[in-house]
Amino acid sequence: MEIFKAIRTRRSIRKYRPDSVPDDLIEKVIDAARWAPSSHDRQPWEFIIVKNRYTIEKLAKTHEYSSFMVDTPLVIAVCVDQHKSPSLFIQDGSAAIQNLLLAAHAIGLGTCWIAIHNLNFPKSETYVQKLLSIPENIRVIALISIGWPMEKPLPSKRRELSQMVHQEKF
Repeated sequence: MEIFKAIRTRRSIRKYRPDSVPDDLIEKVIDAARWAPSSHDRQPWEFIIVKNRYTIEKLAKTHEYSSFMVDTPLVIAVCVDQHKSPSLFIQDGSAAIQNLLLAAHAIGLGTCWIAIHNLNFPKSETYVQKLLSIPENIRVIALISIGWPMEKPLPSKRRELSQMVHQEKF
């Protein structure tokens, strides 16, 4: 899929077919994530692949916006080693996530980004760290639900470019 089409047509998917996602496709989307830019090219990412139904059901209880994941066939926890990226770990993780989302969409998979490192839900990260046995220095940025979409959401209305692009004034 052409990149501009992928950017414009990607949607957050919250309903999935129960079919599993083949390992080669999982590897493909994680490989796309690792090509994201990172601060000082430190590449601090860590990816935890979760396929176990019991664990996914527990992840669905992380916070009020994660409950739809109960029927997700696969979850990837996107994490960043804070020792490798002490001040920019959120940005580094977010860049990897965007690559992962676009790559998944390009090959026909649906995804949804569930923020975990989130000031509105401060206990979420600790909950996921304990559940997945993640060390404290490995920060959990997000959970990504992945699967074969069972829905096709309409695009949301976008602000006009003229409302958000500004020229420098001298």
